Amino acid sequence: MYKNQIPADYLARESQNFRWKQRMETTGRNSNIDAAKVAEQLEAERERYLRLAADFDNHRKRVNRDLERRAASQKEAVVRDLLPAIDNLERALGAKAGEDLREGVRMIYQQILEVLKRHGFEPREDLGQPFDGRFHDGIAVGFRADMPDLSVIEIWERGWMRGSELFRPAKVLVNRLDLETGNSEATPRAEEKVGDNSTEAVSQ
Repeated sequence: MYKNQIPADYLARESQNFRWKQRMETTGRNSNIDAAKVAEQLEAERERYLRLAADFDNHRKRVNRDLERRAASQKEAVVRDLLPAIDNLERALGAKAGEDLREGVRMIYQQILEVLKRHGFEPREDLGQPFDGRFHDGIAVGFRADMPDLSVIEIWERGWMRGSELFRPAKVLVNRLDLETGNSEATPRAEEKVGDNSTEAVSQ
């Protein structure tokens, strides 16, 4: 169809092109405004990020200082509690040898144990207990006919707990009733050392 001698489809295309040009011009003007807003927002976010980073760095340094002060305070508390025991030990060393010296050393030993207990550390009582690789470091095996098989028959270094957690495993001698020797005393044999802190190593 024609309108005023001009094809109708041509008029439709021109009208569509005109609307598209208007939209592009409007979009161009708006894009300049949007770009300025985006740049402004980015700068604001950058400043916010820098402030947060500085605050976090200051917080990290403050936490580290607090941890260092707390650790130093705990160490000082332990040393302060141990000093009376060291004073008594020095007095005992200055005393004459004999039963009084032995009793003095025993009292100092008990005093040190009490200090460690106050700070959450306690020794384990493993003598006669079944060997347990979680708490015991089996150094060697021996023979004691009067004690159960695979039980701890001698402690070379005492185990220690910190609360409910193991602080140091005990170094122990483990009973083996299948040993050929019939010696009633614990007799560790170098070729039968226990390894890898495991019950399986003892029971082989």
